[in-house]
Amino acid sequence: MLNIDPPIAQEYLTETIVERVRANAAAHSERLALVCGEDRVNWGAFDQGLNRVANLLLGLGLKKGENVAILSANSIPYATLFMGILRAGGCVTPLSSMASPPALEKMLKDSTPRAIFVAEQYRDLVDGFVQDLPLHRFAIDFEDAGFRPYADALAGAATTDPLIDIDMSDPFNLIYSSGTTGTPKGIVQNHAMRAAQMERVSPNGYDDDARTLISTPLYSNTTIVSFVPTLFGGSTVHLMPKFDARQYLEIVEAERITHTMLVPVQYKRIMDVRDFDKFDLSSMRVKFSTSAPLRADVKADVLARFPGKLIEYYGLTEGGGVTVLVADENPTKLHTVGKVAPGNDIRLIDAEGNEVPLGEVGEICGRGPTMMAGYYGRDDLTAEYIWRNDVGEVYFRSGDMGQFDEDGFLVLSDRKKDMIISGGLNIYANDLELVLLADPDVTDAAVIGVPSEAWGETPLGLVVLRDAASAKPDEIRDRANATLGKSQRLSGVEIRDSLPRSTIGKILKKDLRAPYWASETETTT
Repeated sequence: MLNIDPPIAQEYLTETIVERVRANAAAHSERLALVCGEDRVNWGAFDQGLNRVANLLLGLGLKKGENVAILSANSIPYATLFMGILRAGGCVTPLSSMASPPALEKMLKDSTPRAIFVAEQYRDLVDGFVQDLPLHRFAIDFEDAGFRPYADALAGAATTDPLIDIDMSDPFNLIYSSGTTGTPKGIVQNHAMRAAQMERVSPNGYDDDARTLISTPLYSNTTIVSFVPTLFGGSTVHLMPKFDARQYLEIVEAERITHTMLVPVQYKRIMDVRDFDKFDLSSMRVKFSTSAPLRADVKADVLARFPGKLIEYYGLTEGGGVTVLVADENPTKLHTVGKVAPGNDIRLIDAEGNEVPLGEVGEICGRGPTMMAGYYGRDDLTAEYIWRNDVGEVYFRSGDMGQFDEDGFLVLSDRKKDMIISGGLNIYANDLELVLLADPDVTDAAVIGVPSEAWGETPLGLVVLRDAASAKPDEIRDRANATLGKSQRLSGVEIRDSLPRSTIGKILKKDLRAPYWASETETTT
């Protein structure tokens, strides 16, 4: 792999996560480690489960650094597998349940895992090809002649700790992008990168008898950055197999949840629960948000009605620069994603790779302690992702556009690939979406570029109406255009029942654009 050489503060590299989890189990074996529904596992039993998983994998011939895949909803077996793979010296490869069967097949062929663990819920995603791959197959919760029962295999594994020596340079996890064409990119993050993230444990209170509610899938980096610090802090992880806003509130109240990581669409759904205010949420200490920008109006609503601090992180799965917005301490900066985190550096560059002046929009490039080791087996892709400053230091190109305000807060504009170029002018879809979302009849919105003979492409608004709203598309368009600048105006608005989103809440703009550009391709070929 290419030498990324991230600036990691060495004081956070004295202990791997594997070592700390082992020590936590020894220190308080009776404390709860995992909760999922009615199932509860204390630290002693959790530790024994990790030993069984590790010895099972070592018995299969697992070598240090080899990949082990998991395809499942959040569950206690999933959490145990995740940490047990690490104890065996393996690399966790959590597969997205949102990926198509062809994409999953490419991921498995690319990563060549020693084994795969599959839950019945997602079995149909791999049934068509997994039997032909050279790996060990385990069924987490079903019976099939082509899979070994996970419970039986685990019961036969030793409970002694194999004490595999883990190096900071060893791979920790391999997370794949959700691409459906070509080979999806595998993001390798090592133990050093994850150890560097543990600087947040004590300041955020993960080591103070925390009870963290996780409702996003464990295959997402969004989830891992809350799941792992809670275990590192010796606290308790509560898992939701599937997110439901009302059930989420019920769990917070019943289990006295103190910490949570949510994505923006979840915050919106939670705050929209009709009787939100009846729930006792006073136990909540810290709420985190990441994966996409949280709208300023939603932040304000959360601050007004949902107890505890609200902290927004901006960063990428690949790592690099991170910004932090402590929303309750910066009520006038809710439209931003905060300031650059300590130990990080962010530069904004133009299309030629030159830094832009303060106040101008540029592509965000970041450098910091939490940088990936590279794309799995693809030094060529890793090299394309890199920008270097004038002394040769490596920064990761985010593909996001943004600008710093006069106080050093980062304001996001758009994804570079989502930017609309109409008549030679750059239009940032996010600016138009904020105007649409301010419309009293609109509850969700996306703006995409569609083909235009006159302008090359032109912005089109796709909106979801609030309950009982009866506005017509042209009315919404005209109200928005009355606010927008002449070069930004929407060519039209379409009303949709819903907008397609990933499991971590990101609007799938590629899916929204596809039918418009497919028809354009047909007419020009």
